[in-house]
Amino acid sequence: MTTALITGSTAGIGAAFARRLAADGHDLVLVARDTERLREQATELHDRHGIEAEVLTADLATDTGIEAVAARLGDRKNPVDLLINNAGFGNKGRYLDVSMADELTMLKVHCEAVLRLTSAAAAAMRERGRGGVVNVASVAAFVPRGTYGASKAWVVQFTQGAARDLADSGVRLMALCPGFVRTEFHERAGMGTDNIPGWMWLDADRLVAAALADLARGKSLSIPDPRYKALMGLVKVTPRSLLGGISSRTGRKYGPQ
Repeated sequence: MTTALITGSTAGIGAAFARRLAADGHDLVLVARDTERLREQATELHDRHGIEAEVLTADLATDTGIEAVAARLGDRKNPVDLLINNAGFGNKGRYLDVSMADELTMLKVHCEAVLRLTSAAAAAMRERGRGGVVNVASVAAFVPRGTYGASKAWVVQFTQGAARDLADSGVRLMALCPGFVRTEFHERAGMGTDNIPGWMWLDADRLVAAALADLARGKSLSIPDPRYKALMGLVKVTPRSLLGGISSRTGRKYGPQ
């Protein structure tokens, strides 16, 4: 039996990963800021699937939180075989409307925490010659649209570069790039979603199933839906100058209001 550590495990994509991995028989280390929600989640998954679910309360916007999770990932006596770097958030507002403190917190969670946790996990996994890391990014990584998209672009580039460096080590790394997913993400950020077309929404459980299948195939990048794969194909052939204007207009129409 293997162990998976999931950050941001109590809601959204993280919770979907926890459900799927528990159903598949993996023990879990559940990481989030809310201890009560973590304990409720751990009890439910243990009772339903008979797996062991460890609770680790940590705020990845702080050095203390990152260090606590990195230490758990580096524990050679209780190894973690799969890391899901899922924790993240969005800020409501355009560039310069969002405070610098909030922008820096986003970079701390989306970039610094992902770098440090991936490194802690991958170093231990390389010693054992096996393991996997899924870093949750976004299709926003492929369009010029603010700090959120920029931070997710960093996640994609970092993950694919690290995957190449560790190609012969037995450690798999993959960036997961979903589109709009029906989770608590937008509500927590205070973002309206009534203006987003129904066809653009993805189901979290199906997304996770597709992502794990892509990881098993050895992919370093997963866009887990044909609709978004088609959209990203168009993005690749659209001139950057034109793409910036489209992204800005689309963001005003479908993004935070």
